[in-house]
Amino acid sequence: MAVFQMIQKLVGDIGQYPKEYNSKVHGPYDPSRYYGKPDTAFADVKISELPGWLARRRKNPRALVQAFSRGYWRWQMKYVQPKRSGVASYLQFVVGAMFFSTLT
Repeated sequence: MAVFQMIQKLVGDIGQYPKEYNSKVHGPYDPSRYYGKPDTAFADVKISELPGWLARRRKNPRALVQAFSRGYWRWQMKYVQPKRSGVASYLQFVVGAMFFSTLT
């Protein structure tokens, strides 16, 4: 029983909506949106405010995975899923593959 509870604790939130999401307030779920408390955008942060801004970030592997997931879905919705998507997504993939192939 203890092993099951440990596994449930580790993967219990996978496939669930974020805790901050409320369908009555936010409407349909959007995987590319951050539902937590809004903060100053990185582009608007001054150098003197940077340590405080970094201190407010969550620094754990789950937060990193969630950030990459939101970025992936933003890319998907902007370049891949529109009705009239162009060749931008294919060119981005090719350039990324070329870049990573030069690293190896």
